Amino acid sequence: MPLTVVHAQTAESRATGRRGPRPCAPLSHAGADVLRIVADARTPVFVTVREGGGRRYSYWRPLDSATGRGGCYAALPTAECDRLHAAGRITLGEPLADPARTTYRVTAARTSAGSVRAVRPLRDRAYAA
Repeated sequence: MPLTVVHAQTAESRATGRRGPRPCAPLSHAGADVLRIVADARTPVFVTVREGGGRRYSYWRPLDSATGRGGCYAALPTAECDRLHAAGRITLGEPLADPARTTYRVTAARTSAGSVRAVRPLRDRAYAA
């Protein structure tokens, strides 16, 4: 059953008619895939920033014994990752710098537990007789 995120209303959001602290733009298919990978705690994602300003978002893809694929680093689309970072959906951790580059851990942005709750769509709810 799919879950839907619903932002709790505040006095300000009731007055303006908007829910939540900021409007959330819908994600593209590629953006949703990137956010799914970043949000998975078992998959550490990093961004490497070179001296010239070039960035590379990547993660380790574990070996899949069923298909024989994986066991290598995989790059994520930089443009999608930059859009998610600008929208506040992903955050960068503490920098690890060396002479040629700086590396940051990439994590999904957390939402406050009190302001967001997951609900099932009406059609999926079971009603007792």
